[in-house]
Amino acid sequence: MKYRRLTKEQFEELHQEFINFLATQSVTADEWANLKANKPELAEMELDVFSDLIWEGVLNKAEFLEHFSAQHIYLFRLGKKKMKAIVINVKNPEVDITTQEGYDWLRENLMDERVEFLQADKPYTEDKNLDKFKMIEQGASITKGELFKYFDGLIN
Repeated sequence: MKYRRLTKEQFEELHQEFINFLATQSVTADEWANLKANKPELAEMELDVFSDLIWEGVLNKAEFLEHFSAQHIYLFRLGKKKMKAIVINVKNPEVDITTQEGYDWLRENLMDERVEFLQADKPYTEDKNLDKFKMIEQGASITKGELFKYFDGLIN
C-alpha cells in the first residue's frame, strides 16, 4: 500500500465508488460478501488498492495546501515540477494564530515588525504525490488557495 487506507467514514462516503470499483473487477455483491467472510486477506487487499486509487486521484487534483501552527502559516502552491511555499511567521509569543483571536490579531497586524514573510521553492522528490501525501499526514489541508493567492499578491 502506497498511502493509507481510507477511514470507515471515508469508505461510507465513497460507498458507490467502491461498488463501481468492485464491478470493474467483476466482483459482485455476493462475491464480495464471500471474499470478506472466507478470504479476508484478499478483501483487505481490495480495500487497500481502492484507497490508493482514491488518494492518487485526490493528490493529482490538489493545487494548494495549508498548514497552521501556533506561530506559523505554511502555504503551498503545488506546481508541476515544484512547490512554491509562503511562510508567515508570527514572532509574538502571546499570539496563537490557530485561535480566532490570534488569527484576528494577525489580520490586523500584517505589517507589524513581529510578522515575517518567507518564500521558497521546494522541489519534489521522485514521487510528488507521496510528497503531498506526507504533508497532509503531517497536518496540511488541501484548499482552493485563497490564502496563498492573497499573500502572494501582498508580498510579490
